Amino acid sequence: MNSQEKEITYHSRNSYSILNELTAQTKTVWFVCHGMGYLSRYFLKYFKDLDAKENCIIAPQAPSKYYIQPKMHVGANWLTRDETKAGMKNILNYFDGIFEAENIPKDANLIILGYSQGVSVAMRYMAKRQIQCSQLVLHSGGIPKELTVTDFEYLSDDTKVKLIYGTEDQYLDEARIALESERASELFGNRVTVLPFEGTHVVNVAYINDLV
Repeated sequence: MNSQEKEITYHSRNSYSILNELTAQTKTVWFVCHGMGYLSRYFLKYFKDLDAKENCIIAPQAPSKYYIQPKMHVGANWLTRDETKAGMKNILNYFDGIFEAENIPKDANLIILGYSQGVSVAMRYMAKRQIQCSQLVLHSGGIPKELTVTDFEYLSDDTKVKLIYGTEDQYLDEARIALESERASELFGNRVTVLPFEGTHVVNVAYINDLV
């Protein structure tokens, strides 16, 4: 058997979802990356209580869709451990396209939020493109192992980092929570605020509403 794996470059299309338009009245722009099994348009429901005039929420769509058993709902995921670098390069270009299409001002009050699997792509995008934001929210996810302190040295001293997790999270035991907290402190120092809550692996809407 003489098999080989090759690679090509091609153009691709993907959707993304927006809650509230970006206007002159917008005070805060949110860039929110959903977790595995979500679709961007449904992920927006967690942000519906925010003031519609002052908040524009942009939710990119993970590219790999699949059926979730047993009801065959459609979900999506961002990356796997196979071809991670190539997959992330595609996501970087996709995120660039969203920022360009929405004409997000460089001086915008920007909140970047990653939930579950969305934490890794949000952080990698920030590090690779040196995106400034007022807040980085790491909700119930893992910090990529390859990221280091130097990757985030560009950040403004005013940037706040929130680490949110449920104390009953079925995917994050005590040892994992301790590790992620330590990693966050290692990368961002005293800018990190740890926000635990009593609950499982779910989006904490109350914390989201308190971010602005």
